[in-house]
Amino acid sequence: MSAFPSRSVPTASGPLHLAVALDGAGRHPAAWREPGARPEALFTARYWAEAVAEAEAGLLDFVTFEDGLALQSSAPDGPDGRTDRVRGRLDAVLTAARVAPLTRHLGLVPTVTATHTEPFHVSKAVATLDHVSRGRAGVHVQVSGLPHEERHFGRRATPLSAVELYEEAADHVEVVRRLWDSWEDDAEIRDVATGRFVDRAKLHHIDFEGRHFRVRGPSITPRPPQGQPVVSAIVAPGDAGADAAYRLVARSADIAYLAAHGFGESAAAVEGVRRARKSAGRGDEPLHLFGELIVFLDEDGPAAAGRRARLDALAGGPYGGDAEVFVGSPGALADLLEERRAAGLSGFRLHPAVIAHDLPAITRGLVPELQRRGLFRTAYGADTLRGLLGLDRHPANRYATPSSAVRPGPAA
Repeated sequence: MSAFPSRSVPTASGPLHLAVALDGAGRHPAAWREPGARPEALFTARYWAEAVAEAEAGLLDFVTFEDGLALQSSAPDGPDGRTDRVRGRLDAVLTAARVAPLTRHLGLVPTVTATHTEPFHVSKAVATLDHVSRGRAGVHVQVSGLPHEERHFGRRATPLSAVELYEEAADHVEVVRRLWDSWEDDAEIRDVATGRFVDRAKLHHIDFEGRHFRVRGPSITPRPPQGQPVVSAIVAPGDAGADAAYRLVARSADIAYLAAHGFGESAAAVEGVRRARKSAGRGDEPLHLFGELIVFLDEDGPAAAGRRARLDALAGGPYGGDAEVFVGSPGALADLLEERRAAGLSGFRLHPAVIAHDLPAITRGLVPELQRRGLFRTAYGADTLRGLLGLDRHPANRYATPSSAVRPGPAA
């Protein structure tokens, strides 16, 4: 599967956070044709179980499961009709729930498209994932203004503008968060002797009324073990609606993925998020800023460049990607991450070009190198995703009285 060595665990550790994005056989369109890619297994539970096991063995903070509401396409405005690339996905939330019992520490962050998904459904699905994983769930919120996706649902005569999409997504997250709080922590009594399972006074109507949603609540799922699972969203500086995306992450997110290129653009994006966060009145609240990188990793730069060239030839053209592409060795990538951290980034989400090759290269090549530099953990220090990220483990419930607002974290 990989030429990288078995894992070693040096003694140093550090504050850098690492996540990996899992999507099919990898980000490169020809990834499924690489040796070891196992295209016949892409829609099996075992494939995803093995990927998350590798990520957890590498002590990563979390993985994201990519998703969408239409077949993948290389065209920006609709299906491309190609049959030489991976098409189709398993549902991200269901996949995360399936592999959750097979992991103990790794965070699990499925992607949902807020534009066409009701917040009530997202709330209970992610709360369920948090219960199944005992406090390791998150959600990556994305938007879609593509007409061919809109035609799957027929909710609107015309798609929303980019600004409206992000404003709707912010309302979406607000509803989801309120629904997570609609059950107090001790609402479940479960007293067989008295016949009382739930204290109805500790279930709350959220009565949300906004431009895009009207939701009464409460949820049908008890409050998640983390209280508030981790919410993430992406900003691509320079894209249409980037300012609205800044406002979304400032108002709604615990993690912002910054699809910036180079040190200068990364630093500018960090400053843009911080300004937006301050304008939203949340300047003092923690927010992780993760850089986005697509990675081709090999023992040295020429080997990585050769593999990328071979994949490009299979795909029929050069691959650029919609995030910065790194091609080189784990040591060179560690140099880049260390440098880029100085721009204000607290972590990175890495997209393996080929999961079969580049995921082990991350966990068995990059991680030990970062550990040797004292930049990455040598053991998991928390059992929840919020704990791994240094966030308040169990934030107060907005509807609870002070005496019942906090409870202990999830059981081990």
